Amino acid sequence: MASVSIFVGSVYGNAQHVAEQCEEKLVEMGHDVTLFGEPEIGDFKDAENVVVITSTTGQGDLPPNIEFFAQDLRDQMPLMTGKSFAVAALGDSSYGDTFGGAGRTMFDILTELQGSPLADLFIVDAMETFEPEAEVVPWVEQLFKIN
Repeated sequence: MASVSIFVGSVYGNAQHVAEQCEEKLVEMGHDVTLFGEPEIGDFKDAENVVVITSTTGQGDLPPNIEFFAQDLRDQMPLMTGKSFAVAALGDSSYGDTFGGAGRTMFDILTELQGSPLADLFIVDAMETFEPEAEVVPWVEQLFKIN
């Protein structure tokens, strides 16, 4: 079984809810899961497998609860060599070019830190999906399915 750290970026609680649903599914599958709603750099350094679930705010910005965490990752550059990651971005395509911007930012940071992506960036559009957990939970389940 895998050890999975879920880092959440949420403004109004939607991404938090999705992350909690993912945590529940992964635990049900037998994985060791820790969810971080106010992540710190030490949490990241200790993580074996990283999952980021984040909404986007403003003009493609990171939610306030992970904004400084992301900046710390950029500043301190704790390399992820040998560690895997996945990013799910919740957004609204009516925002145009900034759609899913926070997820794109986190995916880029984790790539720069030499992490190994388990999948391409997964973006859920609020214009098409009212309940993002219906898409994100099966996606995460597939990523950590034991064959």
